[in-house]
Amino acid sequence: MFSSYIKRWGLVADGSPILTRSASLLPVLCQGQPAMLKVALAEEEKLAAAWMTWWSGDGAARIIASEGDALLLERSKGSGSLAALASAGCDDEASRIICAVVARLHARGDKPPPGLTPLPRWFQGLEAATERHGGILAIAATAARELLATPRDVRVLHGDIHHGNILDFGQRGWLAIDPKGLIGERGFDYANLFCNPDLQTAAEPERFVRRVKLVADIAGLERERLLQWILAWAGLSAAWHIEDGTPSATALKIAGMAHAELNA
Repeated sequence: MFSSYIKRWGLVADGSPILTRSASLLPVLCQGQPAMLKVALAEEEKLAAAWMTWWSGDGAARIIASEGDALLLERSKGSGSLAALASAGCDDEASRIICAVVARLHARGDKPPPGLTPLPRWFQGLEAATERHGGILAIAATAARELLATPRDVRVLHGDIHHGNILDFGQRGWLAIDPKGLIGERGFDYANLFCNPDLQTAAEPERFVRRVKLVADIAGLERERLLQWILAWAGLSAAWHIEDGTPSATALKIAGMAHAELNA
């Protein structure tokens, strides 16, 4: 699936393929520079080229070329890792970097790119799971309904901000990859970082409370509303995991912690 694009764009393979359910990727060299060739298998991945192009490399990886289902983008050159930074006791620094990247993405204010998913549609899976499972999912669904009924500061959203989707691009700094292409209240984009980079880090009580204060202060968000977004997002994430039969412990734990803080 890569060969035609390798020939067309004059690329040289520079590593082994990476295969996922939604896309196939191949590290390559483009005119001697590291790049990533990505062939979309899912519809959202096919739209990602338009979203990434819209950001023009400001806060996100730069698009070098795109055609059909294929996307050629710059590849991370740095050795830094936000997950490693957080796990090494520098969680505040990692959170600041994430907030800075999100702010750059949200700063783009012109006509939105095509194919964006409204947040209410994104949360439909939580409503369906609530009917089957109840519990904290029902509490999260209530929070989501309240937030979605009163949107504030609507922006184009990345939709999947976490420690593994913001990479070190060397001189270009920290940049986002793999957007989901949503549109809605900007506070949503900060919620997923609270479920990451792992259960041990994310669910440490003092760290969670410190993260909430730090992110709210840097991003200029109301603490309570940020906690509501964390609760809503963690509930949705847990619902997806439960439906897929994958581990939901981290998302359920974070949803519970956010709910407890809202009621403290």
